[in-house]
Amino acid sequence: MKIINISEAKTQLSKLIDQAVNGQPFIIAKAGKPLVKVIKLDITEKLVTKRIGFMKGQINVPDDFDAMGKSEITRRFEGTLD
Repeated sequence: MKIINISEAKTQLSKLIDQAVNGQPFIIAKAGKPLVKVIKLDITEKLVTKRIGFMKGQINVPDDFDAMGKSEITRRFEGTLD
């Protein structure tokens, strides 16, 4: 496996990542001491967390949510009351 010094890895990072993605992992070293191994990830699931419905069961929305404060909003924006 190829060992690359950290300063060389900085200048050739895009090329090195392309090689790792194509099955050629490498090791980044500092002063000749290996620090990290870069390999292609084998991801079978999405890494993005689904956000819709993440608070289901934790909060309650009132039935009159759409009408809450209607008269106050009308009064302030139109100068009238319901």
